[in-house]
Amino acid sequence: MRLHTKTQGSITGYPVLCLHGHPGSGAAMSVFTDTLAALGFRTYAPDLRGYGHSKTAYPFEMIRHLDDLEELLARYGIKECLVLGWSLGGILAMELALRRSDVVQGLVLIGTAARPRGSHPPISLQDNVMTGIAGLVNWVVPGWKGAIALGKQSLFRYLICNHTPTAYSYLAKAGAPATLRTSRHATTALNQSIRAGYNRLPDIKALQIPVLMLCGECDRHITAKSSLETAQALPNCESHCYPNTAHLFPWEIPDQVNSDIQNWLGRHKERFN
Repeated sequence: MRLHTKTQGSITGYPVLCLHGHPGSGAAMSVFTDTLAALGFRTYAPDLRGYGHSKTAYPFEMIRHLDDLEELLARYGIKECLVLGWSLGGILAMELALRRSDVVQGLVLIGTAARPRGSHPPISLQDNVMTGIAGLVNWVVPGWKGAIALGKQSLFRYLICNHTPTAYSYLAKAGAPATLRTSRHATTALNQSIRAGYNRLPDIKALQIPVLMLCGECDRHITAKSSLETAQALPNCESHCYPNTAHLFPWEIPDQVNSDIQNWLGRHKERFN
């Protein structure tokens, strides 16, 4: 499938493929792509199959995402790249590295794991209702203190710890549109993979490329414990676990996250140049 893709940065910059999570879209990766493009990299942020503007009317399996990404690499003539993946995007980043070791030269993994495990409590009807109300109010007035107060009573409380106007602005401008444009086929494909007991820990030990793993200490969707387990399995991985943050920690502490990515890139500048 030809994925809808947003590109940024210098045409001659080192390619960085940025993969979103579920629900998500390429636009939701702006917290990374804006900074990377300003540093001189060339970023490619696709809407994965069934997400955003990459619409599909048919069911599919998760492996189709990798076929689509290979088409993207060929379309843009990308011979080597760094892959940054958030949540589901991080899982696909590792899968792509295993499939195309000739192309993927490094990984930045955000809130993800090769054997993902969660600790999310049961969701009530009230949770869903409050989340809908909070999301609507925040979409109309992003970052308003009333929207934040509602958000603290909704499922947002499991997605973020720092209920700041900045985090809620990202939720309104990127999170809400991405959620509305995520198809049932994409949700079904992900759920089928989870039920099958996805586990690539034994396989990622073969990845010798440099990796940066970032995770939120209070993440309930993919726990920090499972992210750090993945980091330990990777032969050449640096990791950071941010206290008092959850699954959407790049929207909670964007400056800190981007600074840590930039510092890691600086330590590997000969490779990503």
